[in-house]
Amino acid sequence: MHNPMEQFEVTRVFPIELFGYDISFTNASMMMAINLCAIFLLLFLTARKVSVIPGRTQMLGECIYGLIDDMILGTAGRDAKRYMPFIFSLFIFILTCNLLGMFPFSFTVTSHIIVTFAMAIVVFIGVTIIGFARHGFHYLSLFLPSGTPLAMAPLMIFTELFAYMVRPVSLSVRLAANMTAGHIVMKVIASFVIMAGIVGVLPFALLFALTGFELFVAVLQAYIFTILSCVYLTDAIKLH
Repeated sequence: MHNPMEQFEVTRVFPIELFGYDISFTNASMMMAINLCAIFLLLFLTARKVSVIPGRTQMLGECIYGLIDDMILGTAGRDAKRYMPFIFSLFIFILTCNLLGMFPFSFTVTSHIIVTFAMAIVVFIGVTIIGFARHGFHYLSLFLPSGTPLAMAPLMIFTELFAYMVRPVSLSVRLAANMTAGHIVMKVIASFVIMAGIVGVLPFALLFALTGFELFVAVLQAYIFTILSCVYLTDAIKLH
């Protein structure tokens, strides 16, 4: 049986060293470049021939756009529409990374915490900047809701501040852990199918069902990451 963790190993494709630093082009870098090309191709095809009666590709693009638009309006309201390009880009990038990572011999970029944390910290810093830009130091009232008894203020501030600071951690770990766990289980069951040979029908059926479930998880995790980003944006815009 192959080590199920091998599929997450970052390897050098083109070794590059600059001023003593290793900046090699890796399989993770290559997969992200492929993801960007896939996104560009998808958006190009959806917007190439725009018509009143949409075709399949145009309808796909409109469905994705409508999903993100409804997500922003339903959570943060119309004031957050200006951030639509970022939220849309975040969703489509995570979704593409998750789905392309399902192909055999590919690399799931979102299974690495450094990638998901980088996206989460950008959301965290961006939301914090927006909050202070809109409300000034009044943004700190987010950590002490109005009406809180004075005796409970220290505990409430500590709790709210802690919950605020762990946002990028929870956001990144949730995505990376789900993608890692699902791929490990699929790898293990696939190894059982190969070892079982002709009697591997049952493990193969389980692997087929698990693949469908993992596709659902790939879409769901992209949605969850994006909608939580919108919820955090809501706090920056509207406070409590």
